[in-house]
Amino acid sequence: MKKIHLGVIGTGLAWERLHYPALKELQDKYEIVALANRTRQDAEVFARKINLDQKNVYDDYNELLKRNDIDAVDILVPIDQNYKVSEDVANSGRDFICEKPLAPDMNQAAKYLELARNKKLKILIAENYRYSDENNIIKQLVNEGRIGNIVYFIKNNAACFPCDMSNDTYAGTEWRQHPNFPGGAFLDAALHDLASFRYIFGEIECVQAFGKPQIQDFSPYMSINCNIQFKNEVIGQYTYFPSGMETQKPLIGFRIFGSKGQIYLEDKKSGIISITYNDGKSDTISFTPERGYYNELLNFYNALNGTENIQVTPEVEYGDVKTVFRLLDSVKSRLVSYMDESGQNEYFEYLPVPDGNEAFLQ
Repeated sequence: MKKIHLGVIGTGLAWERLHYPALKELQDKYEIVALANRTRQDAEVFARKINLDQKNVYDDYNELLKRNDIDAVDILVPIDQNYKVSEDVANSGRDFICEKPLAPDMNQAAKYLELARNKKLKILIAENYRYSDENNIIKQLVNEGRIGNIVYFIKNNAACFPCDMSNDTYAGTEWRQHPNFPGGAFLDAALHDLASFRYIFGEIECVQAFGKPQIQDFSPYMSINCNIQFKNEVIGQYTYFPSGMETQKPLIGFRIFGSKGQIYLEDKKSGIISITYNDGKSDTISFTPERGYYNELLNFYNALNGTENIQVTPEVEYGDVKTVFRLLDSVKSRLVSYMDESGQNEYFEYLPVPDGNEAFLQ
């Protein structure tokens, strides 16, 4: 099959630590022919690492798009730039991958959906949780009825964003510490979990959420506690706590309760999914952590060569983003928010912070 000549827009952490390692495994399927980054020097450094001639490096991605030897583009830019860069790439007539979320607000998300429908291009939104081995296994277990009818689930995601702000991590990036899009880390990170729930359990009917305000810019809330009702009557509780940590072991993790037993995933890096049954029996299933990036890039390659469909289209990702903003609407209004309700209210304000609500700091 044809080898894909790839142009890359954005050579930051997501490129270097997520997409490029997967592409190295897929070097028989992809060839990197050009890099663009707002800070040209960073792209030049990476070009030297992969022995790419400096003439193929740009600080203006529009110059990259003028080339005639690029089959597809990989977009890895800050969230608030996703729609604009995607629009420019689409106007160049090229298929492309764009990192999640597809837009920073529902207005741009709707424009993205219209763009995708009008251009008729192959577009993959890189929501790696929909491609990860563990979520594929869990989805299969649920569909097979291994623990009977699903009654409910719980998931707790606790991470100390403030602890990592001074480190060489995603939390160390300026645009994540001081986001200019609503929801901050909830849109950037909790989106992954919400996408996985929709992938495993199906479409959501309604949500309700409460948030504990905080003063830090990276997230308007110290924690957000969510109730989710799916159209198939599965219900679940999800807590996103980016301002602290979970100190008890084992972690609460992701637990799915069925009429015949329970599925338990402590952490996405644990490598083990546990299944326990009401009769006292138990099973474990091993998985390889962090395979979502490889799987999504393989899916994109196969789609461009006509052997399979893209799994995470803009239409799919639109639903994930809409879930985020429905939850933020609910936090703000303290009302149940229905997914199919017309008239999305965009969330732009940060709520006043009561005295004493400081994020956890090591």
